[in-house]
Amino acid sequence: MIRLVIVDDDPMVRTGLRLILGGEPDLEIVGEAGDGRQAMDVIRDLGPDVVLMDIRMPNQDGLTTTELLRARPGPPRILVLTTFDADDMVLRALRLGADGFLLKDTPPPKMIEAVRAVAKGEPVLSPSVTHQVIAAATGGHGPQHPEARRELARLTEREREVAVEVARGSSNAEIAGCLHMSVATVKANITRIFAKLETDNRVHVAMKVRDAGLL
Repeated sequence: MIRLVIVDDDPMVRTGLRLILGGEPDLEIVGEAGDGRQAMDVIRDLGPDVVLMDIRMPNQDGLTTTELLRARPGPPRILVLTTFDADDMVLRALRLGADGFLLKDTPPPKMIEAVRAVAKGEPVLSPSVTHQVIAAATGGHGPQHPEARRELARLTEREREVAVEVARGSSNAEIAGCLHMSVATVKANITRIFAKLETDNRVHVAMKVRDAGLL
C-alpha cells in the first residue's frame, strides 16, 4: 500500500485528487493539508510514502516545504503539482530535491501511474517535459557548473553514455536499444551512476549532464 498526503491550497484540487487516487486498491490517501506549514505537521504525524505538493500556497509555499522535508531523515517522495510545465518554481523545486512533477491536468490513468512510479523511486517526467525542464534549468547549452564536470568524471565511459541518454529523456528500453545492451545492464549502470553522483533521481542526473555541457 502506497500512503499519500495531498498538499494544495485549493479544496477543489484536493477533492479531485482524492477522487482520482482514492479508488485504487494500492493507494491510500492518509491526509491532506492546505498550506506548507500545515503539511509539515501532517507529514510528520502520518509518515506518508509520497506527497503530492502544490507550489504556490499561502503561509509556506511548496518550495520551502520541499526543502524542509528533504532535510529530514527518511523523507517521503515529493511529487510537485503545477499548472505550467516551464514554471521556474518547478525547476527550483527539482533542484531542491523534488522527485518529479505532474501537471494538474494530467489524465487520471497517467497520474496514477506516475504516483506508483515515484513511490518506487522511478522518474515521472515524460521525455518531452524532461527536455524542456532541463534546458530551461541550465540555459540549454554549454557547461554551467564546473563542479558538474568533476562529478561526471567519476563515471566510466559507458556510464557517461547511459547518463547522456538519461538526460535525453530515454527510457531504459530505449537506452538498451541505442547502446546495444540489455535492459538489466542499463539498470545496473543507472544504479552505479546514482551511487557515484549521490542521487536517486534521473532528473538530477540529467541536470548534471546538462550542467557539465555533455548535451
